[in-house]
Amino acid sequence: MTIKIIYQDETIIAINKPPALLSVPGIGPEKQDCAISRLLKIEPQAKIVHRLDCLTSGIMLFGVGIESQRALNRLFHDRKIQKEYIALVPQWLEEDEGVIKFPLRCDIDNRPVQIVDYQHGKSAITRWQVTERTDEYTRLLLKPETGRTHQLRVHCAAMGHPIIGDTLYGNNQEKETRMLLHADNISFTHPFTDKELHLNAICEF
Repeated sequence: MTIKIIYQDETIIAINKPPALLSVPGIGPEKQDCAISRLLKIEPQAKIVHRLDCLTSGIMLFGVGIESQRALNRLFHDRKIQKEYIALVPQWLEEDEGVIKFPLRCDIDNRPVQIVDYQHGKSAITRWQVTERTDEYTRLLLKPETGRTHQLRVHCAAMGHPIIGDTLYGNNQEKETRMLLHADNISFTHPFTDKELHLNAICEF
Protein backbone atom coordinates (compact mmCIF):
# COMPACT_ATOMS: atom_id res chain seq x y z
CA MET A 1 0.00 0.00 0.00
CA THR A 2 1.24 3.49 -0.79
CA ILE A 3 1.69 6.63 1.27
CA LYS A 4 1.22 10.20 0.03
CA ILE A 5 4.40 12.29 0.27
CA ILE A 6 3.76 16.04 0.35
CA TYR A 7 7.37 17.19 0.82
CA GLN A 8 10.75 15.53 0.40
CA ASP A 9 14.38 16.60 0.34
CA GLU A 10 17.65 14.91 1.29
CA THR A 11 16.98 15.09 5.04
CA ILE A 12 13.21 15.50 5.62
CA ILE A 13 10.07 13.79 4.40
CA ALA A 14 6.50 14.88 5.17
CA ILE A 15 3.50 12.70 4.43
CA ASN A 16 -0.27 13.07 4.61
CA LYS A 17 -1.23 10.17 6.87
CA PRO A 18 -4.70 8.80 6.18
CA PRO A 19 -7.11 8.16 9.07
CA ALA A 20 -7.18 4.70 10.69
CA LEU A 21 -3.49 4.09 9.93
CA LEU A 22 -1.04 3.57 12.78
CA SER A 23 2.05 5.77 12.89
CA VAL A 24 4.28 2.89 14.06
CA PRO A 25 3.73 -0.87 14.28
CA GLY A 26 1.48 -2.19 17.02
CA ILE A 27 1.45 -5.56 18.77
CA GLY A 28 0.40 -8.46 16.57
CA PRO A 29 0.69 -9.25 12.86
CA GLU A 30 -2.52 -7.38 12.05
CA LYS A 31 -0.98 -4.12 13.30
CA GLN A 32 2.24 -4.11 11.29
CA ASP A 33 0.87 -1.93 8.48
CA CYS A 34 1.65 1.65 9.50
CA ALA A 35 2.99 4.96 8.22
CA ILE A 36 6.66 4.21 8.87
CA SER A 37 6.51 0.70 7.37
CA ARG A 38 4.95 2.08 4.17
CA LEU A 39 7.48 4.90 3.98
CA LEU A 40 10.45 2.58 4.51
CA LYS A 41 9.58 0.86 1.24
CA ILE A 42 10.16 4.21 -0.48
CA GLU A 43 13.00 5.59 1.65
CA PRO A 44 14.90 2.95 3.68
CA GLN A 45 16.59 5.63 5.83
CA ALA A 46 13.30 7.17 7.05
CA LYS A 47 13.17 7.69 10.83
CA ILE A 48 10.21 8.42 13.11
CA VAL A 49 10.21 11.91 14.66
CA HIS A 50 6.69 12.26 16.04
CA ARG A 51 3.37 10.43 15.85
CA LEU A 52 -0.25 11.06 15.06
CA ASP A 53 -3.07 9.10 16.66
CA CYS A 54 -4.24 6.23 14.50
CA LEU A 55 -7.61 7.96 14.01
CA THR A 56 -6.07 11.36 13.16
CA SER A 57 -5.14 12.23 9.59
CA GLY A 58 -2.65 14.78 8.30
CA ILE A 59 0.98 15.84 8.28
CA MET A 60 3.69 13.65 9.76
CA LEU A 61 7.39 14.54 9.59
CA PHE A 62 10.19 12.01 9.22
CA GLY A 63 13.94 12.38 9.27
CA VAL A 64 16.15 10.79 6.63
CA GLY A 65 18.94 9.24 8.67
CA ILE A 66 19.86 9.53 12.35
CA GLU A 67 21.29 13.07 12.17
CA SER A 68 18.09 14.45 10.67
CA GLN A 69 15.96 12.54 13.17
CA ARG A 70 17.91 14.07 16.05
CA ALA A 71 17.72 17.58 14.57
CA LEU A 72 13.94 17.38 14.13
CA ASN A 73 13.53 15.89 17.59
CA ARG A 74 15.34 18.92 19.02
CA LEU A 75 12.98 21.26 17.20
CA PHE A 76 9.97 19.45 18.66
CA HIS A 77 11.54 19.38 22.12
CA ASP A 78 12.28 23.12 21.97
CA ARG A 79 8.75 23.84 20.64
CA LYS A 80 10.13 25.38 17.46
CA ILE A 81 7.67 23.52 15.25
CA GLN A 82 4.21 25.09 14.95
CA LYS A 83 1.34 22.71 14.25
CA GLU A 84 -2.25 23.44 13.32
CA TYR A 85 -5.17 21.04 13.32
CA ILE A 86 -8.74 21.20 12.08
CA ALA A 87 -11.44 19.60 14.22
CA LEU A 88 -15.21 19.39 13.97
CA VAL A 89 -17.25 19.33 17.17
CA PRO A 90 -21.06 19.20 17.52
CA GLN A 91 -21.16 22.47 19.47
CA TRP A 92 -18.73 24.89 21.10
CA LEU A 93 -18.51 27.90 23.35
CA GLU A 94 -19.97 31.27 22.41
CA GLU A 95 -16.49 32.81 22.31
CA ASP A 96 -14.53 32.72 19.07
CA GLU A 97 -11.07 31.99 20.49
CA GLY A 98 -9.34 30.97 23.67
CA VAL A 99 -6.80 28.74 25.39
CA ILE A 100 -7.23 25.37 27.12
CA LYS A 101 -4.73 24.54 29.86
CA PHE A 102 -5.95 21.29 31.44
CA PRO A 103 -2.94 19.21 32.66
CA LEU A 104 -3.01 15.61 31.43
CA ARG A 105 -1.78 12.18 32.46
CA CYS A 106 -2.39 8.59 31.44
CA ASP A 107 -5.19 6.72 33.19
CA ILE A 108 -3.03 3.79 34.33
CA ASP A 109 -6.10 1.65 34.97
CA ASN A 110 -7.57 2.31 31.54
CA ARG A 111 -4.76 2.68 28.99
CA PRO A 112 -4.44 4.38 26.53
CA VAL A 113 -7.02 6.82 27.92
CA GLN A 114 -5.65 10.18 29.09
CA ILE A 115 -7.33 12.20 31.83
CA VAL A 116 -7.23 15.68 33.29
CA ASP A 117 -5.33 15.71 36.59
CA TYR A 118 -4.46 19.01 38.25
CA GLN A 119 -2.24 17.31 40.84
CA HIS A 120 -0.21 14.83 38.82
CA GLY A 121 -0.85 15.79 35.21
CA LYS A 122 1.74 17.34 32.89
CA SER A 123 1.26 20.80 31.42
CA ALA A 124 -0.84 20.77 28.25
CA ILE A 125 -1.75 23.92 26.33
CA THR A 126 -4.03 24.22 23.30
CA ARG A 127 -5.01 27.46 21.59
CA TRP A 128 -8.29 27.34 19.70
CA GLN A 129 -10.21 29.49 17.24
CA VAL A 130 -13.67 29.04 15.74
CA THR A 131 -13.54 29.24 11.93
CA GLU A 132 -17.09 28.16 11.08
CA ARG A 133 -20.41 27.58 12.84
CA THR A 134 -23.36 25.69 11.34
CA ASP A 135 -26.47 24.03 12.74
CA GLU A 136 -24.69 20.67 12.59
CA TYR A 137 -21.15 21.42 13.77
CA THR A 138 -18.49 23.96 14.73
CA ARG A 139 -15.16 23.94 12.91
CA LEU A 140 -12.14 24.66 15.09
CA LEU A 141 -8.55 25.61 14.35
CA LEU A 142 -6.46 24.01 17.11
CA LYS A 143 -2.87 25.05 17.84
CA PRO A 144 -1.21 22.81 20.43
CA GLU A 145 1.74 24.35 22.25
CA THR A 146 2.56 21.02 23.89
CA GLY A 147 2.40 17.52 22.47
CA ARG A 148 0.75 15.31 25.07
CA THR A 149 -0.84 12.03 24.05
CA HIS A 150 -4.43 12.58 22.82
CA GLN A 151 -4.10 16.22 23.92
CA LEU A 152 -6.55 17.77 21.45
CA ARG A 153 -9.08 14.98 21.89
CA VAL A 154 -9.03 15.18 25.69
CA HIS A 155 -9.05 18.98 25.76
CA CYS A 156 -12.12 19.18 23.52
CA ALA A 157 -13.89 16.46 25.50
CA ALA A 158 -13.00 18.16 28.79
CA MET A 159 -14.63 21.34 27.48
CA GLY A 160 -17.80 19.31 27.08
CA HIS A 161 -17.64 19.04 23.29
CA PRO A 162 -15.70 15.95 22.09
CA ILE A 163 -14.49 15.79 18.51
CA ILE A 164 -17.04 14.24 16.15
CA GLY A 165 -16.23 10.58 15.53
CA ASP A 166 -14.03 10.21 18.63
CA THR A 167 -15.16 6.85 19.98
CA LEU A 168 -12.74 6.96 22.92
CA TYR A 169 -13.62 10.32 24.46
CA GLY A 170 -16.97 11.03 22.83
CA ASN A 171 -20.41 9.47 22.80
CA ASN A 172 -23.15 8.86 20.25
CA GLN A 173 -20.53 9.04 17.51
CA GLU A 174 -21.47 5.88 15.62
CA LYS A 175 -22.77 7.87 12.60
CA GLU A 176 -19.25 8.94 11.60
CA THR A 177 -16.92 6.61 9.74
CA ARG A 178 -13.85 8.47 11.03
CA MET A 179 -12.74 10.95 13.67
CA LEU A 180 -12.89 14.51 12.31
CA LEU A 181 -9.43 15.66 13.39
CA HIS A 182 -6.76 16.53 10.82
CA ALA A 183 -3.22 17.95 11.09
CA ASP A 184 -3.35 20.40 8.19
CA ASN A 185 -0.38 22.76 8.67
CA ILE A 186 3.11 22.61 10.08
CA SER A 187 5.76 25.36 10.04
CA PHE A 188 9.41 25.37 11.09
CA THR A 189 12.90 26.43 10.08
CA HIS A 190 14.71 23.67 8.20
CA PRO A 191 17.48 22.49 10.56
CA PHE A 192 20.04 22.12 7.74
CA THR A 193 19.18 24.82 5.19
CA ASP A 194 17.61 27.47 7.48
CA LYS A 195 14.78 27.72 4.97
CA GLU A 196 11.33 28.48 6.38
CA LEU A 197 9.02 25.57 5.62
CA HIS A 198 5.24 25.87 5.66
CA LEU A 199 3.67 22.54 4.78
CA ASN A 200 0.00 21.84 4.20
CA ALA A 201 -2.08 18.69 3.88
CA ILE A 202 -5.55 19.37 2.50
CA CYS A 203 -8.37 18.50 4.89
CA GLU A 204 -11.02 16.18 3.44
CA PHE A 205 -13.87 17.28 5.70
